[in-house]
Amino acid sequence: MKWLVNNVRFIPYGRQYIDEDDISAVVDALKSDWLTTGPMVQEFEKKLAGRAGAKYAVAFSSGTAALHAAYFAAGVGPGDEIITTPITFAATANAALYLGARPVFVDVRPDTVNINSELIIKSVTPKTRVLAPVDFAGHPADLEEIMDIAKKNNLVVVEDACHALGADYKGRPVGSLADMTVFSFHPVKHITTGEGGAVTTNSIKYYEILSSFRTHGMVRNKEKMHDYHGPWYHEMHFLGYNYRMTDIQSALGVSQLKKLDRFIKRRREIAKFYKHELGKIETIETPVELASVKHAWHLYVVRIKNSKLNRRVMYEKLHELGIGVQVHYIPVYWHPYYQKIGYPKGLCPEAELYYNRALSLPIFPSMDMADAGRVVDALAKIAV
Repeated sequence: MKWLVNNVRFIPYGRQYIDEDDISAVVDALKSDWLTTGPMVQEFEKKLAGRAGAKYAVAFSSGTAALHAAYFAAGVGPGDEIITTPITFAATANAALYLGARPVFVDVRPDTVNINSELIIKSVTPKTRVLAPVDFAGHPADLEEIMDIAKKNNLVVVEDACHALGADYKGRPVGSLADMTVFSFHPVKHITTGEGGAVTTNSIKYYEILSSFRTHGMVRNKEKMHDYHGPWYHEMHFLGYNYRMTDIQSALGVSQLKKLDRFIKRRREIAKFYKHELGKIETIETPVELASVKHAWHLYVVRIKNSKLNRRVMYEKLHELGIGVQVHYIPVYWHPYYQKIGYPKGLCPEAELYYNRALSLPIFPSMDMADAGRVVDALAKIAV
C-alpha cells in the first residue's frame, strides 16, 4: 500500500496479505524436491476440504480452470445449457462456452444481487444441465431453493463461490452444500496462491473426474485402466487439460488458510464500520446481509440512490483522492463478444439497474480503521 496518487497514499479496492510465515512456507517449497504437483498440493487440498466441510478438494491453476473442470465433470457438452447470473466475472459463463454449451442468464434479486431463485424454473429446459449460482461479493446464494430445483429437475449445482470462502449458509460452510463448489485464490480473494482455484465436492465420482481433467485426462489407478503394461503405465481416458497447481502455490495456500478466520473477521469489522458510517449518507445504499448467512465480504458494494449523481465522475474523483473504488460487474451479456453471439441488452433488467448504480469500496485484511475512515470521508464529500 505504498502507491501514491496526487501525493496521497492510494487505497486499492482489494489487496493480498503476505507475511513472513507465507514467505517462509514458499521458500521451504522451493528448497524441497517438489516444485510442481507434489505433497504440498495434497496437503492444501486436504486442509481446504476440511475448512469447507467437504470430503474432497481438487486444486487447479485458476478459478476459471476449476469452473471449466466442474462443468465437464457435471457432463456439460455441446448443445447443453447452464443457468447462471449476469452479475459475475465472465469466467462463470465462459467456462460453459469452452465446452460448447450455452449460458442462460437469469436476473438477480434486488437485495443480495444473487441469482433470483424464484425465476430459475422459468429458464429450465430439456437442454439444461447445470445451475451455476454465484455467491456475489461473498453473500451465499439461495442454496436451499436452488438445490431443491436441481433435485426435482435432475440437474447438477456448480456453486461459483469464488467470492465466498469462509462464508456460511444456514450454519453450514460454503463448499459443503452444492454438488461442486468452486473457489478462487487470486490475490484480491480471501486467501491467495498467486493464481489458483479449487473445487470441493462430496462425490467420489466428481472427485475422480476433476482429478483427471486437470492432468490431460490421465488415469493412473490400475483398477480403472483398460490395459496395464507395468508400474510406469498410465492412460488418457478423455481430453483433459494441464490445469495443475504447483507445490509452490500450495505451500502459500496452506500458510494462508491458517489466517483465513482472521482475514474474514477483519473484513466483517470493516463492513460493520461502513454500514454504520455510510448509513448517514442519504445518497448511498449499503449492501444487505440476510439473517440466514454469514457474509464473507469479498466486496463491499454500495449503490448510488441519487440519479443526479454521475458515477463516472464519482469514480474519477475518488481515485484522485487516493480511493481505489471499482465496479463489479458489467453484466456478462453486455460484453461485445456476447453481443456478437446473440445476447441482446435488456435480458435482465434488475441486473442492469444494479450495474448502473454500483460502486465497490476498498475492503481487505490489512486495512485499518483510518483507511476505512478515509474512504467514508471521501465518499461523503462527493456523494452530494
